[in-house]
Amino acid sequence: MKKLRFAVLGTGFWANYQIPAWQELEGVELVAVYNRTRSKAETIAKRFGVPRVYDDVTELLQQEELDFVDIITDVDTHPVFVKLAAERGLDVICQKPMASSLNQAQAMVDGCRQAGVKLFIHENFRWQAPIRAVKKAIDSGVIGRPFKARVSFCSGFPVFENQPFLAELEQFILTDIGSHVLDVCRFLFGEAKSLYCLAKRVNPKIKGEDVANVLMEMESGLHCYAEMSYASILEKEAFPQTLVLVEGEKGSIWLTNDFELKVTTREGTTSEFIKPDLYSWVDMDYAVVHSSIVDCNRDILNGLRGGTSETTGEDNFRTMQLVWGSYQSAAEGRVLIL
Repeated sequence: MKKLRFAVLGTGFWANYQIPAWQELEGVELVAVYNRTRSKAETIAKRFGVPRVYDDVTELLQQEELDFVDIITDVDTHPVFVKLAAERGLDVICQKPMASSLNQAQAMVDGCRQAGVKLFIHENFRWQAPIRAVKKAIDSGVIGRPFKARVSFCSGFPVFENQPFLAELEQFILTDIGSHVLDVCRFLFGEAKSLYCLAKRVNPKIKGEDVANVLMEMESGLHCYAEMSYASILEKEAFPQTLVLVEGEKGSIWLTNDFELKVTTREGTTSEFIKPDLYSWVDMDYAVVHSSIVDCNRDILNGLRGGTSETTGEDNFRTMQLVWGSYQSAAEGRVLIL
């Protein structure tokens, strides 16, 4: 099978994990990296054995023979880089959040469709082993028809230390973590038909909101409460775990701390631990997240080769509708009908 040749655009924090995740898979070849600060690209290239380095993205796209690009840059550059790649007939993978506005996200989806290229969004939270286990348990029917759920990402982890740019975002937690959490809600429970959001800033040293709570009614009738916070000082720090409680007519499913999955029915409770794969390159602080990148990339690679993929641009646009709908709801203080 011919290897698909690709370039990585952006060599910041997440490139240190996105690149080795690709290297776990057969059928791809990373031939070049780009960063506007050339020294950063050179450091990454040396670390992962990438043959060529660029500090001009246009030059890279002109010089290299590629099948796709993987964009791992700040959100403001996503529309620009997606457009440049699509104009050259290249398939595109883009980090989340897709764009800085819903209009930009729609333009990215439309532009790739018109250019006849594929667009994928690197939305890896739904690929975490514990989240997949929750979905499998729901689909098994063991708790009957679900009617209520809570999806929680609440932490006091000092995320701004290794990603200081997050402190400068005018819109923070809903775009950064909300794009993950709300996508998990969609993955587990389907589409939402209404939402109501409350958001606030607790940390005085940052610009954007660091707490947001979103209540959704899903098309199935299930009530889903998504809570997210980077201001939570808790007895047990859960970062970077997403905790999930699902209540159904016959029982409940609880993904709690340390990847323990509990299923309770009237017959009692069963428990198992769903541990992520621990690759040699993962940061243990982010282990469940970093491990899921491999499975997310594998799914996208299947899509690049003509199969199906879960995290297409079209699919992720529906998550973006929830993110920006949450901002609108919080600003206007009303329930938003979707």
